[in-house]
Amino acid sequence: MQRRDFLKILSGAVLASILQPIGVLAAAWNKAAFEAIKLNDAKNMLGVGHEIPSKDIEIVAPDRAENGAIVQIEISSRIPNIEEISVFVENNPTALVGHFVLSNGALPQLVTRIKMADTSDVKVIVKAGNAYFSAAKNVVVLENGCG
Repeated sequence: MQRRDFLKILSGAVLASILQPIGVLAAAWNKAAFEAIKLNDAKNMLGVGHEIPSKDIEIVAPDRAENGAIVQIEISSRIPNIEEISVFVENNPTALVGHFVLSNGALPQLVTRIKMADTSDVKVIVKAGNAYFSAAKNVVVLENGCG
């Protein structure tokens, strides 16, 4: 085998190994849930069952957001064995704004920025085992961020 042939094969193998995880991530994307307009439709598409209100989920978000285009939120929880965290904004054009799948042993703490079209509750639903827990925080939006 000549050196050029070897380099072509090697570069093809490297490229294939880089692109393979992208396909896996795309397969996990729940497009229908992110396109759902109503909160209950988005929850159903994620398979969310009966949710239990919990004070063990903490949402840190501004009481008043000057601009809904960038609203920083922090989510943490003391609930053990969390598998998923979903973030919803009911008054948005689409209700689901974030869905995070945690690996085993990951700390249930995240910081992200979301868009908010209007004043609304930011609702967080956490999946731990076969149970769903929820908490919400109202954020007043002074300038529309989704228009």
